[in-house]
Amino acid sequence: MTLSMKATCNSHGQDSSYFLGWQEYEKNPYDEVRNPNGIIQMGLAENQLSFDLLESWLAENPDIARFKRNGESIFRELALFQDYHGLPAFKNAMVQFMSEIRGNKVNFDPNNLVLTAGATSANETLMFCLADPGEAFLIPTPYYPGFDRDLKWRTGVEIVPIQCTSSNGFRITAPALEEAYRLAQKRNLKVKGVLVTNPSNPLGITLTRHELNLLVDFIDEKCIHLISDEIYSGTAFNSPSFVSIMEIIGNRNYQKTDVWNRVHIVYSLSKDLGLPGFRVGSIYSNDPLVVSAATKMSSFGLVSSQTQYLLSAMLSDKKFAKSYVVENQRRLKNRHEMMVNGLKSIGISCLESNAALFCWVDMRHLLSSNTFEGEIELWKKIVYEVGLNVSPGSSCHCVEPGWFRFCFANMSEDTLDLAIQRMKAFVNAINSSNGNAFSRNSSKSSRRKSFTKWVFRLSFHDRERER
Repeated sequence: MTLSMKATCNSHGQDSSYFLGWQEYEKNPYDEVRNPNGIIQMGLAENQLSFDLLESWLAENPDIARFKRNGESIFRELALFQDYHGLPAFKNAMVQFMSEIRGNKVNFDPNNLVLTAGATSANETLMFCLADPGEAFLIPTPYYPGFDRDLKWRTGVEIVPIQCTSSNGFRITAPALEEAYRLAQKRNLKVKGVLVTNPSNPLGITLTRHELNLLVDFIDEKCIHLISDEIYSGTAFNSPSFVSIMEIIGNRNYQKTDVWNRVHIVYSLSKDLGLPGFRVGSIYSNDPLVVSAATKMSSFGLVSSQTQYLLSAMLSDKKFAKSYVVENQRRLKNRHEMMVNGLKSIGISCLESNAALFCWVDMRHLLSSNTFEGEIELWKKIVYEVGLNVSPGSSCHCVEPGWFRFCFANMSEDTLDLAIQRMKAFVNAINSSNGNAFSRNSSKSSRRKSFTKWVFRLSFHDRERER
């Protein structure tokens, strides 16, 4: 008895080098006491810097965590059936928090908000709403490797890259947009929209007003959709400040045009509030048909009533919510500076960035050859010999070999310092003896060789599909 084509197809993306690095980390995770020579996880964009603020709020509001209201238990109320529209109190608190992050320059209507089980579900739901199998969305490169899974696997939607390069800091340009559109047409793909992450994953930069206006002009001209994934919107710790796409179209008075209904936002509390395990995501759209369809689809991935109740109380505490955002951004800024300065001290530079939980690191000068083979070779050494799981640029569909994403907010300061010291020893070894002297583990196992061969094959297969 065979399984379905969906169950057996190889389009999930789990065989990407991005996920493969995670698998290696899970086999040998670093622990300061139990496994000090293990692999440090720098491939996880998770915000662990401000848990103490959340825990302090819970300690000061114990009845909320105990599911009590005015001293009376509401456990039964929360445990019974809830429809998929979500708790009104939570949706109101959510849109207020979204406005606060955007400097209250944008107002959101809770009736236009659809709750989903994380941003992954939100992005996939929008694909189901906006495109049919075989149709396409354009996405600037480099982009989050998980999009190959989230946007394509179950929906059958295709991704066409908007090729961005280091020559202008990987910024989106009009020629790049037009070239991607032409490429889609050449492949006989109907383009249904553009999807961007703002702030960018993996670049860690906020999109400029020029880029945002460029995108609006483009989707207006082509009569297509624009999805702005803004899950890192509250992490912008340096100027220029974050600007939401909703602010742009509002300022341009698009309210009474069809463009107003073709711009959609994805948001979650996984990054800004550091709660990925709570699985709280959302879609915001001005199109009532999208809201209606997405709400029906959300029944396949709901946010629990208990989670909504707890977070509605937390986010409704406006004093706490505002102070949390400010303090969290301050901590992110300090940790970002520690990463950038630490790498700079060993001759490694980063793309200048101002947001998110990671740096886009330039290690082109450490490649044995200016090729993606050279990138994977270097990545393998960093994972196995240096003991850091970082994400190679090719897994993010970067067009230039030698760029890597390093996450800095999912570990302690001491662990980050150790990661930098490991990189320093590695770079010093390369500089002194062409890299032959350095190895934390001298064994050359057959597993490592087969791993490298597999990654090479996967990397080139992925890149062939993009051409």
